Amino acid sequence: MHVINTIVPIFAIIFLGWALRSKKYLPSSLTEPLNRIVFYLALPAMIFEKVAGARFQAHFNVPLLIGTLIPLIAVFLLGIGAAHVLGISRHHTGTFLQSSFHGNLGYVALAVAFYFLGTEGFTTASILAGFLMLLQNFLSVFALEKFGSGTEDGGSPWFFLKKILGNPVILSAVLGILFSVFEIPIPQILVRSLKILSDMALPSALLIIGARLSLDLIKSQYRLVIGAGFLKLLVLPGFGLLLYQWFGIPPTQFMPGLILLAAPTATVTYIMAGEMGGSTSLASAAVSANTLLSSLTFIFWLSLFTQVR
Repeated sequence: MHVINTIVPIFAIIFLGWALRSKKYLPSSLTEPLNRIVFYLALPAMIFEKVAGARFQAHFNVPLLIGTLIPLIAVFLLGIGAAHVLGISRHHTGTFLQSSFHGNLGYVALAVAFYFLGTEGFTTASILAGFLMLLQNFLSVFALEKFGSGTEDGGSPWFFLKKILGNPVILSAVLGILFSVFEIPIPQILVRSLKILSDMALPSALLIIGARLSLDLIKSQYRLVIGAGFLKLLVLPGFGLLLYQWFGIPPTQFMPGLILLAAPTATVTYIMAGEMGGSTSLASAAVSANTLLSSLTFIFWLSLFTQVR
């Protein structure tokens, strides 16, 4: 029941966001500034507060990190092969690839980690997410540059560096890790301020995800959406699970990584597709479909965890 009691409320809030948008209670004129507040302030505050206040040695696990990063590279290569076999056009290939491995870590995966695993699991997931986001962004830029129509600076190292330096979620995780490693004390007044700000992060993020669901494009892109969803929601976490077991990592330790790998396609794939000559319609369809389907696949992966732990 713990799995159901975790996943159902999370996706209930996501569907509430969709319903509020449908009834025009949550229009884009509201979700856009709310998204900026969550992305640039609330979520980074939550990640920094949890990671900086934790013992880094107790949460950082090298085999777990390796077992989380390798599946991403493997699915990226598998996606290239799948695109060739399926005869996917060049215009759609870059977006298909990033839809198959670029997960929504900040808004969905960390919410699941927090509500299912608690503060300790959330902290481990946040540390892992910092490394995973770096690799996701690098592979996404590479995929869109190689297979998209491209932009003038799309393939330059500076373009990738801007993606990283401009991502407050990555920066907050890195800064939190530094504070944790060097045991830098944080004034209590700042801790409480961060806690107040971070309390709005996950509920607001889930409402935003729901408000951005777009179901109209799924039907026209169903073949590519199914392929990307199969790789993202089943193959990627499945490969990660096999590696965790091969490395001898117990379920209580690998679950934060598995949750990150099982996350649905990130909404930023739409933005990156638009910037770098990919297919925005496919990105939008993949984000919406995989977000909905992940309500079922998360139940599957979390239920599997409760059986083996």
